Amino acid sequence: MGGYEDLIVYFEKNLEKQAFGHQPGELYAPIRYTINLQGKRIRPILTLMSCELFGGNKEEALPQAIAIELFHNFTLIHDDIMDNAPIRRGKETVFKKWNSNIAILSGDTLFALAYQYAQNARIDILPETLSVFSKTAIEVCEGQQFDLNFEKNNDVSVDEYTEMIRLKTAVLFGASLKIGALVGGASKKDADDLYDFGINIGLGFQLKDDLLDSFGDEEIFGKKTGGDIISNKKTFLYLRALEVADDKTKAELIKLYNTNDTSNEEKTKRVKEIFSLLKVDQAANNEIDKYFNEGIKKLDGVAIEKNNKEILRDVACRMIDREK
Repeated sequence: MGGYEDLIVYFEKNLEKQAFGHQPGELYAPIRYTINLQGKRIRPILTLMSCELFGGNKEEALPQAIAIELFHNFTLIHDDIMDNAPIRRGKETVFKKWNSNIAILSGDTLFALAYQYAQNARIDILPETLSVFSKTAIEVCEGQQFDLNFEKNNDVSVDEYTEMIRLKTAVLFGASLKIGALVGGASKKDADDLYDFGINIGLGFQLKDDLLDSFGDEEIFGKKTGGDIISNKKTFLYLRALEVADDKTKAELIKLYNTNDTSNEEKTKRVKEIFSLLKVDQAANNEIDKYFNEGIKKLDGVAIEKNNKEILRDVACRMIDREK
């Protein structure tokens, strides 16, 4: 079974070989631009790795791994439009570099291309593969809508937030693993357990993102912290703070997130102070540990060699024990 770094090299090499259309240039240039921004590629690597866990050949899972990566990039293009985000991975976002209309069309095309790759599977697993892919696509859209709803809702609970990130983020990790397992010949139970492993690790991954956005080392994180605070994102940190704060502090925090009376720098500084005072960063770390441990329990129940489980466990640690 290949290691994580070897699979990244393999995936990048084969992704570069793909032709994603030529004309009209305005449609396909943003697609190539987005793919070449080179994110972490965690999701497609999980697909390849999951296939190999059960003795499958990574070449057979490559189309599905590409499908997962294309779908992920489709969501990023559209998310950036909805969030009015100017920067992605240190570069201009597609709608800023081109315009919103082009970004929407390019994103839609990426979605269709993802399905073309996903359907390139053995006939015996094709229905289940497409079922997982379709269900995940719907759930990711549901999660995004919940996220948009939360922008105007001042009464969001931690449980509602957790369900939103399960849909928006975690289900794609679960699907990446399950689809790879199906290609590799896993049993239904093992494929489902790996899916649940991915869900839990995905939840921890997103909570780590929340934490790093407020408390990350900016030199390592690669960007200025506090972006979620400035954009009034109702993250786990904010919602937990509202749960444990006294009335005065709660009122101040709500005001900071609903008015423009202070500068971004002052707002970020004060919100971080409140988060630290209420120890919500520690609470976030506790939640991350909880989901990691729940995920490992699911992994332990999968019928694969212990050495292979350790490889996947290391990937989970890589996803959660990170500084950027």
